[in-house]
Amino acid sequence: MITNQKTKIIAFVGLSGAGKSEATDYISGKGYPKVYFGGIIYKAMEEAGIEITPESQQKFREEIREKEGNDFVVKRAIAQTHDLINSGQNHIILDGLYTWTEYRILKREFPGEMIVVAVVAPKKLRHRRLVTRPERPFTQEEADKRDWSEIENLEKGGPIAIADHYIMNDSDLENLHKQIDKILEEIEFII
Repeated sequence: MITNQKTKIIAFVGLSGAGKSEATDYISGKGYPKVYFGGIIYKAMEEAGIEITPESQQKFREEIREKEGNDFVVKRAIAQTHDLINSGQNHIILDGLYTWTEYRILKREFPGEMIVVAVVAPKKLRHRRLVTRPERPFTQEEADKRDWSEIENLEKGGPIAIADHYIMNDSDLENLHKQIDKILEEIEFII
């Protein structure tokens, strides 16, 4: 589908604990709308009456994609994105691009409009963040399992490897925000 040529969509990708949500929250705090891929999964889990835990999330993500296809989440994300575009929004953030399939579909759906930003951080730091975060904390074992699942089952390595921009999130929030602002300026996202 051809959309308004001024439309810019930033899709964030990264392994758990890298800082994708922090990055998208920072930009959405500037007034830009976001589509949260994880929220699509949570809503589907709630509708199915499944309690949200790290184990149930991983299992559900894999089962729903096996049952309904690897494009389960991205189809809903595309619909939400088109709803935003149709309501006049032309600068949109996608929080949580997961799979190679999603990447390919989004690139095809929004040709020339989607910019992929990979947020990366060292494994030890990511895992420390996951273990100590207040919402949905992981154990060390859960963090390890999540990494393997995201790489092997969800093919998350492809979108990270082919991203248009990279943010190394191994410092403080001020540094993260500076890197984000630099990318937003480079791609002329700020309106």
